[in-house]
Formats: sequence, structure tokens, C-alpha cells
Amino acid sequence: MNEISSIISKLKNFRDERDWKQFHNSKDLALAISIEAGELLEQFLWKKDSEADPQKVKEELADIFSFALLLADNYGFDIGKIIEEKIEMNAIKYPVEKAKGTAKKYDQL
Repeated sequence: MNEISSIISKLKNFRDERDWKQFHNSKDLALAISIEAGELLEQFLWKKDSEADPQKVKEELADIFSFALLLADNYGFDIGKIIEEKIEMNAIKYPVEKAKGTAKKYDQL
């Protein structure tokens, strides 16, 4: 079992011990990711990057990752595979010779 599978298993055990699976449908997990992302953003609001509390950033990231892993599991997605596929798609949309050093979106390169 790889590390990601082990983490997903621990998340599911934690969830199942509390009978929370009923709340972890795909829609609610997607909403939870968005809400936790907002809480992550809050750690940076009106501050310089260096002023954000690393512990709070870590906790919000853990929440985001946890919900994202459970959502991927709901769909039976292979995390490594979907990330590799996205990297390949982005490599086509953002060729180095056009995208290097710019933050422009692919349709503006």
C-alpha cells in the first residue's frame, strides 16, 4: 500500500468510526474544500506572506488535502495518475517556449 492509499485508509477509518460517511458525499466534500480554501486565504488576508501563522496554514492545508483525497476516493480516482494527466495537459497548453517567465493564461500566450 502506498503512502497516499494509507492516508486515505486512515481518513476513512476516522470518518467511519464517527458515522460521518453520510456527510461525505461528493457535493459536500467539494463544498468543504472550497470552505477550507477560504479559511486558508484568511490566514493571508491583510498580511505579508511572512506574517501568516505557519501552524494555521498547515492545519488548513491538511483539511483541504483530506477532503480532496476523500473526494477522489469517492470517484475511484488514482491520485498520481490524475495529477500526471493534468501535468501532461498543461504541458500542451503552456509550452515552455511561450509560457516561460509569464503568468499569462494559455489563451493569451
